[in-house]
Order: sequence, then C-alpha cells, then structure tokens
Amino acid sequence: MVGVETSTSETLTPIPLVNLHRQIASLQEPISAAIAGVMSRADFIHGKAVAEFETAFAQWVGLPYCVGVGNGTDALTLMLRAAKLPEKSVIVTTPMSFIATTEAVSAAGYQIAFADIDPDTYGLSASALESVLAEQRASAILPVHLYGQSCDMLAIMELASRYQCQVFEDVAQAHGAKLNNQSVGSFGRASAYSFYPGKNLGAFGDGGAVVTADPDLAEEVRKLANHGRLSKYEHLCEGVNSRLDTLQAAILQVKLACIDQWNAQRRHWAAQYHQMLADVSEIKLPQVLLGSEPVYHLFVIQVENRDALMQALKQQGIASGIHYPIPLHRQPAYAHLNLPVGRFPNAEKLASQALSLPLFPEMLEEECLRVVQALRTFYGYSPL
Repeated sequence: MVGVETSTSETLTPIPLVNLHRQIASLQEPISAAIAGVMSRADFIHGKAVAEFETAFAQWVGLPYCVGVGNGTDALTLMLRAAKLPEKSVIVTTPMSFIATTEAVSAAGYQIAFADIDPDTYGLSASALESVLAEQRASAILPVHLYGQSCDMLAIMELASRYQCQVFEDVAQAHGAKLNNQSVGSFGRASAYSFYPGKNLGAFGDGGAVVTADPDLAEEVRKLANHGRLSKYEHLCEGVNSRLDTLQAAILQVKLACIDQWNAQRRHWAAQYHQMLADVSEIKLPQVLLGSEPVYHLFVIQVENRDALMQALKQQGIASGIHYPIPLHRQPAYAHLNLPVGRFPNAEKLASQALSLPLFPEMLEEECLRVVQALRTFYGYSPL
C-alpha cells in the first residue's frame, strides 16, 4: 500500500543528495599542493595551470581545443556568440533544463524554440525535434545531455544535416558520458561545460569551458572572454570578463585524473538502484539509450506521489531533490513566448514527477541500501 508509515530515528546518519566532503578529504594533499603551486607563482589570472588544464581537458573529451571561462553559463553564451549565426537565428533546445541553457540563447541575440523530450531518457526527442524543424527555419540545435544521459546524437546529427542546422551541445551535466564510444560534447561544432562544485568534475567555485574542433571558434571564444582582445592592449571588439581562475584550473587538473573512476562509481550505484528497485512498479527508473554510457550526474526517478515520498525519505534522514519542477516554457521569464500548458507533455510530466535520489561516487553500500529500503517500505514492498 502506498504511503506506509516509516519509523524515524535520531541516530540515523543523514544521507545527502551529494557529499563533497568525502571527495575533498580524499584529495586533500594533491589539491593543497596544486594550490600552493599557484600561490608560489602568483599567476592567478591566465596562469600556467589554466593552459595545462585546457590541454588535458580537450584531450580527455577527444577534441583539439578547449577554452576555460568563468562559468558554465558563460561557456554556453560565448560558444553561441562565437558561432556568429545570422541575427535573431532560431535555436531549438529542450524545455527541460536549467535556465542557463536558454539564457545563453537570448544573451547571444538569438531566438528560442523548444522541442519535447524523450519520456524515457529525458533528452531532446529526435521525433519532436524533426517536427519543429519541419515547421520553422532554425539555424542551430542545442541538445542538453540531462542528468548525465546522452541525447540521441546520431539521430540529431542526421536531422541537423538534413535541415542544414549547426549543433552545439550543453554538457554541463554529462562530463564523460559516451555514445557508441564517442564522448558527448564531440558530436557538434562545439560544446559547453560547467565546473560548478556539484558537477561530476567540479571546481571549488564557478568555472566553465568551451571545447571544439574548430580553431576559429575557439579563438573567438578566447577573444570574447577576455574583453575582446588577443593581445594585451588591442581590443578587436567588445567582449566580457570571463576567465577560468588559475586556482580553479589547478584544482580541476587534480580532479580530472579521478573523473573516470568517479563516473564508474556513479554507474555502479545507478546499477544498484536499478537492480534493487526493478520490481517496484510505482517507480519509473531512468532508461539508457542503446549504445550510450551515462555518467549519472543525477539519478532521477519518476513517481506520482512525489511530495509524500520526499517527506517519508526526509523522516529517514535521506535527502532528495527536484530537477526541475517548472519546465522552461512555463517559467515566467518566457511568458512572452505564449506556450500553453500541454504543449510539451513529456517535459511537463517529468517536471511534475521527477525525484533525484542520493548518488555520488563516495556513496557507501549501507547508504544505498537505506535509500532502497526506505523506497520499498514506502510503497509496501518487502525489504531486501
């Protein structure tokens, strides 16, 4: 029976949605050494560690160029500005993302169009995208690899070719995800990453990067991010101040050596959830696109009685979250688009039912089991 009461105990150790303390503790010595190196050189802006990280991160993604910037939102905006699309070009993206995705489209001077998501993998639906592209002329497609899952990039790239669109990828939540052994972020013309602390690869503050195989676009991003200049006192255009701090780059360089192992651990805990919750019919588990290798930035289930479940988990000391409760087309910021309720039903359903469960590389077996048992008890299933 749904809603079975769960006992509470003040002795239970809280299980957070994300635990950065364990990650930081495991890397205390190399991170301290990296920070000390920056301090000894005092090269805090455009320092040695920035160039080193840019080279290493580009190689890790599998592309030749990486430009570090101030944050993930700037990465998206500068990537789109650097693309130099025709003025007021239409860019098609998903209504299920953080607002940074669409803020960047607007900030770059382009127009937003939405296509619905796939109901199982949560990424931009290729069939919905095709319908939009057939109805209006778009210059670009901006898929978001939501929650660490890959969009169907093979289908999206085919549509882009057919409708003569460029493709730019939002990889803020999918560092290291792959499709057919190719890194997401390497399919389109360029991709944008965020290094917000809670990301799979996170700094100790804000940070971001644009990665591309296009040398002209990389140079344009670098110029725009540094006040429109490539040399110290010659400003070729008006840009912005959006630089990846040397301290953050040094920290990211240390963490980059660990990301593959961390992503493997994320997949392990996701597999545990899948295995132990497979028989709970009230829970819709995230599905994986054929040929893809997710990195589970978030493990998002769908349930109909989300608020009651969240409260039950909270009583057991278990954190949960909602990413995101309001789809972008229903945000007050986009009321001027006049997109009614029901226009994108898959995104709206996910927004009303999505619940993020605790998942992080350093999770413990007993923590994962506690989450599972709490879910099973709530829905009236026998414990494992």
